[in-house]
Amino acid sequence: MSTNTNNSTLIERLFSVGAHFGFKKSRRHPTVMPYLFGTKEGNDIFNLEKTAQLLNKATELLQEAGANGKTVLFVGTKTEVVDMVKKSAEKVSMPYVVNRWIGGMLSNFSEVKKRINRLAELESGVTSGELERKYTKKERMVLSREATKLDHNFKGISNLVKLPDLLVVVDPRHDHIAVKEARAMKVPVIGIMSSDCDVTKVTYPVLVNDSLRGSVSLVLEEMTKALATGQANYVPKPATARTETRPRTRATAPRA
Repeated sequence: MSTNTNNSTLIERLFSVGAHFGFKKSRRHPTVMPYLFGTKEGNDIFNLEKTAQLLNKATELLQEAGANGKTVLFVGTKTEVVDMVKKSAEKVSMPYVVNRWIGGMLSNFSEVKKRINRLAELESGVTSGELERKYTKKERMVLSREATKLDHNFKGISNLVKLPDLLVVVDPRHDHIAVKEARAMKVPVIGIMSSDCDVTKVTYPVLVNDSLRGSVSLVLEEMTKALATGQANYVPKPATARTETRPRTRATAPRA
């Protein structure tokens, strides 16, 4: 199938889920102007040809990331997208943030890692029965509350051992702190965003309706499919064995 045919099919699918509808003209951010087709009844309408091109670029990037064993962090904390973002991330075994973004999650990752380790420690203590043996009922109650709070804030990134290589953010305007930290740490951001967002704040914008579930679901589906394709082709680099080198000895001429 040709690229043109693929693009036409993608445009039709985007149109069918209402991805072309932006917000009211009064809410428009000026940076989205190049991606608009026009307005209808006061609402901005996206140029889906351009949206398809942006989405293709993002999926190519994600496929490459998967093929190279990169870590992609999915972020979406507004109510209407939480379940989709979590499900998409879990489908490709990637970390996610769908509750409140904790300040410093990227810019102060060393401290966040301590909280992740603490959560793992408490979960291990429950599983092994160590908490039951070592602490009183009152102490266990306090630890249980701590574990619940840590689970709420950090469960989605519990397997994150280093800064992610890439972020996928649904509605960068809503999760602007995540985007700001990613920019500060030089982590590229793919933004699934509507007409009220600043395109210049993300590395790879994808302009669609970011409030309609069908629109966001379709884009996430395309992205996770590309990432999974790349992951299927990922070949871990073999560990290189360290070779012990001995210092050379100078050859000495035999005595006469």
